[in-house]
Amino acid sequence: MNTCFGPADILLPRDGETAALWPVVACDQFTSQREYWERAAALVGEKPSALHIVFPEVYLEDGFDRIESIQQHIESYLQEGVLTEKVHQGYVLVERITQSGARIGLVGMVDLDCYDYTPESKALIRATEGTVTSRIPPRVRIREGAQVESPHVMLLCDDRQQELIEPLYAQRGQLPLLYDLELMLRGGHLRGYAVTGDLAERVTAIIEKQQRRSDLYLAVGDGNHSLATAKTCWERLKPSLSTAQREHHPARYALAELVNLHCPALNFEPIHRVLFHVDAGELISAFTAAVPCEAGEDVVFLHDGCRRGLKLSARGDRLPVDVLQEFLDRYLAEHPETGIDYVHGTAALEELSARPGNCGVALQAMDKNSLFPAIIAGGVLPRKTFSMGEAEEKRYYMECRKIV
Repeated sequence: MNTCFGPADILLPRDGETAALWPVVACDQFTSQREYWERAAALVGEKPSALHIVFPEVYLEDGFDRIESIQQHIESYLQEGVLTEKVHQGYVLVERITQSGARIGLVGMVDLDCYDYTPESKALIRATEGTVTSRIPPRVRIREGAQVESPHVMLLCDDRQQELIEPLYAQRGQLPLLYDLELMLRGGHLRGYAVTGDLAERVTAIIEKQQRRSDLYLAVGDGNHSLATAKTCWERLKPSLSTAQREHHPARYALAELVNLHCPALNFEPIHRVLFHVDAGELISAFTAAVPCEAGEDVVFLHDGCRRGLKLSARGDRLPVDVLQEFLDRYLAEHPETGIDYVHGTAALEELSARPGNCGVALQAMDKNSLFPAIIAGGVLPRKTFSMGEAEEKRYYMECRKIV
């Protein structure tokens, strides 16, 4: 593969009935709202679903017994033909109808040799935020025992001229329809179209042309830790392979969806913070003592029905999220009894902030047009700087690929 993002052999549920309950939202959503995942499990039951082959992070605190069940389900889905190859050396054009409109993307596979998540990286594909390396080992444990991957990774390209995805979308009526279904739990609607043969080759040629124009071609918008996990697994395996084996080994690649940064339905939303087992008054006092601020809306503390907004008056060029996270890291180190979660969406933030012993911190969204210049100029952004849409708008697991 001469491009950093190219065609793949893509597996999908064998028919419409099997696909009906297959897609579930990204595993790193609703991590403090176990009831969401319980509702999903009640809907799915024992029917075929990606829910049976992914590990929602809300369950990580329960241990890793779920991994054995994941591996068993993958094996049975392959043996029984629940998952079948629907696209050979091609792409899937995805249309996702959300509350923000029609978000369109292209599913293919990433060459992990072209991706690097370290802050000083000059790779063609880079992380947008700092990678928490402690989050990688549990994910490696899941991936290394799996025969199949299903991604929630979304990559962003800075395609202002709309050369790649939009022309495909304009001719979607002539493309084979792979699936057309409603997503569970207010996820919207999902359609997928096959891009194969000569058309796939033309798409690959456009990607090859585009990646030659810039030192940074793709930025990881969602799922950076999942992609970092795939990279870690590949780097572990590489030394045991010959040069010829490395060239085409399936572990060298990872399935992902590519989205144009300039898609009108792609909104950057803030990622809020919620602290647990905390004295909200003491937390706010510590923050105002450590950070020069005045009344404003850079950060807003929410607790017990109260709201206090603050403007950071001496941050210079730093983003508010950078100042806040630096403070929170220090605070959490000094208060080991206090926990933190990163929340997508104001509804979840308000619900969690209203619970006794909790304190939420709301942030403003960043301008998505500043993303690529910021990465090129200074490396990765502070972790959990932005979210691409609300929680329900995150990518749902649908496409799969064999990785062994």
